[in-house]
Amino acid sequence: MSECVSPPKPRPGDAVAVLSPASGLPGLFPAPYELGLQRLRDDFGLRVVEYPASRKMGSSPQERAADLHAAFADPEIAAVFASIGGDDQLTVLSHLDRDLLAANPKPFFGYSDNTNLLLLLRNLGIVGYHGGSVMVELGRPGALHPLTAASLRAALFDTGPYELAETTTFTEVNSRWEDPRTFESEPATEPATGWYWHRGDRVVDGPVWGGNLEILSWLLMANREIEPADSYAGSVLMLETSEEMPRAEEVYRILRCMGERGLLRQFPAVLMGRPKAWSFEQPLDPDGRVRYRAEQREAVLRAFGEYAPDAMIVFDVDLGHTDPQQVIPIGGRARVDGPAHRITVTY
Repeated sequence: MSECVSPPKPRPGDAVAVLSPASGLPGLFPAPYELGLQRLRDDFGLRVVEYPASRKMGSSPQERAADLHAAFADPEIAAVFASIGGDDQLTVLSHLDRDLLAANPKPFFGYSDNTNLLLLLRNLGIVGYHGGSVMVELGRPGALHPLTAASLRAALFDTGPYELAETTTFTEVNSRWEDPRTFESEPATEPATGWYWHRGDRVVDGPVWGGNLEILSWLLMANREIEPADSYAGSVLMLETSEEMPRAEEVYRILRCMGERGLLRQFPAVLMGRPKAWSFEQPLDPDGRVRYRAEQREAVLRAFGEYAPDAMIVFDVDLGHTDPQQVIPIGGRARVDGPAHRITVTY
């Protein structure tokens, strides 16, 4: 995997774009969106620029691509934020002008369905930032989580190494965005288990590749943005699952397909995000959530045991759909130190 370039970082006072390249949920749920915009202005000192499809639910792939082109081409825009994820950003990829994006590299923040864009940027040699959506992390009720805020601020403004922290509490249970009472206080948290290290007997330092596992499976099916397996040799694989809560057997099957494609054996280290084990559609009780997380871990270990038995895997890293969330540079570097139980990324 060739080295990617980190785009120039914004400074307080700069303009940043807020787009909806996945889903136009800001148009349906303005409260968390407006709160996220306010925090970009007040907490981070940035000027926010919205685009035509930012609040438009059901915008076409062409409209979303046009917003991305406008934001990346504008010399006044210093960074680009996704409002939230979705489920059809795959359809935007064929409408993107890759030469335009490559000629105007900028920090892009997003995750979940934005895995599509992050991997496209990585393939153009541009580091992107997995995390920091406007509606979820920046629009968190009450206040930003301190770990989220620290990581996002470092990724946005700073360069150099940043050590990820283990959280002592977390939450995965949400309240309704349409209910104003949701925003009166911070979410209730519960004790968090620490990172679980599998084969943590070495140090791996390499570029990061990956994202949301479900989106990666769609990219594999569509044969988009996935390069030959050996181009990822020596990289650190980052994976997380969404609020759709794929069954453990489905997680195993996706990883099995990646194994058959020769992908899994390329990665000497893997960072697995803490699985989100609650949703409005599947409101598991505490015991059910513990069971869901354990079954997913077993599925991951089963797949890697079959295809990459020597891989070092760190489970329950806060980098995905749970709260807090720490930003991971896709295409940037990570140092995974098993003996010291430390993870350091380079922003």
